[in-house]
Amino acid sequence: MRILIIGGSGLISTAITRQLVQCGENVTLYNRGKSPLRIEDKVQHIQGDRRDFAAFEKQMSDAERFDCIIDMVCYTPEEANSAVRAFSGRTGQYIFCSTVDVYTRPADGYPYYENSPRNPRSEYGKNKAHCEDIFLQAHRQGKFPVTILRPAHTYGEGGSIIHTLGWSTTYLDRIRKGKPIVVHGDGNSLWVSCHVDDVARAFVVAAGKQQTIGRSYHLTGEDWRSWNRYHQQVAEALGAPDPQLVHIPTELLARIAPKRLDTTLFNFQFSNIFDNTAARNELDFRYTVPWLDGVRRTVAWLDEHNRIENSDNDPFDDQVISAWQRLSTQMIQELEGLA
Repeated sequence: MRILIIGGSGLISTAITRQLVQCGENVTLYNRGKSPLRIEDKVQHIQGDRRDFAAFEKQMSDAERFDCIIDMVCYTPEEANSAVRAFSGRTGQYIFCSTVDVYTRPADGYPYYENSPRNPRSEYGKNKAHCEDIFLQAHRQGKFPVTILRPAHTYGEGGSIIHTLGWSTTYLDRIRKGKPIVVHGDGNSLWVSCHVDDVARAFVVAAGKQQTIGRSYHLTGEDWRSWNRYHQQVAEALGAPDPQLVHIPTELLARIAPKRLDTTLFNFQFSNIFDNTAARNELDFRYTVPWLDGVRRTVAWLDEHNRIENSDNDPFDDQVISAWQRLSTQMIQELEGLA
C-alpha cells in the first residue's frame, strides 16, 4: 500500500513508520521537517505545514492518491476540515489518531468503552472530540472511509516518563538522587500506560483493514496502577529506593502552576480504565511490554542521548514541597485539638 503519515517525527508516528516499512509498505511522511527523524529506513518525504491550509491542500492535490492516510497531528477542527477538503475522494482509508481525553471525566462507571459519553474537560479533549465528529461526518457523506484510534498514555524510547508536574526529566533525576516527589491528591487514582511498540502495531494492522471502517478503538495499557505505585515502580526500574511521596491537593497545585498542571487537573486526578476488547479482536492489539521493562528501555534511551536534566538546576519542586510542609505544619498547630 501507499501510505501517507501526516506527522512522522513524533513518538507514536516514528514507531508506526518503522513497523510499516518492515512490513514492506510504501511510506511517505508529511511534516515541517523541523524535528529530526529517528528512522533509518528509507521513506519518502513531503515538507510543509498543514496549518497553512491552502498550501497543504494544494500539496495533497498535487500528490498521488494514497491507499491509506494516518493523521497523527490533527488537533483542531480547522485542521480536520482542511483534511476533509484535501482528501475527499482521494484515499481508501483515513486513520485519525484521537485520544481517550475525549471522554467525560470522571466516568459514570468503569471501564470506559468506545461509546462512553464524550464530554471532555480540557480544550485538547474538546478539540479532538470535535475532530472525530468532523471525520465521521465526512465518512457518512462518502468523502472517505474513516477509522478512529484512541491511545491513552503512550511512552517509550524517544519520549519520557510523565508525572504530576509534566514531562520534565528532572523527575527521573530526583528519584535517582532520593529527592521527594510531588504527587497530586492522595495518589490513589488509577493510571494506565502502554509502550509505543504495542500502540503502533495496532495502527499498522488497522491500515487497509476494511473491518475497522467507521469504528473507534482504544489502544491503552492493561495493568492499572495507582499513582503512588506508579512512582514506586519507576524507582524500582531505576534501581533507586522508594521515593518519599508528598501529596498535595490537585486544585492547589493547579493554582500554583497551571501550565505544568494542565493535564493533571483535567486527567490524572481521575481514574483511567479502558476496555480494549475491540482492538484485541479486530486489530490484534496486545499489551506485550510490561511497565517496568518499558521504563527501563525509555530511561536507557534518555541516558544514551543525554536527555535527563539535572534536578539541582530546577528548584520548583523543592519550593512547592517546602511551602506545603510549612503551611501544613502551621495549619496543624492552629487547629489541633479543636475537633
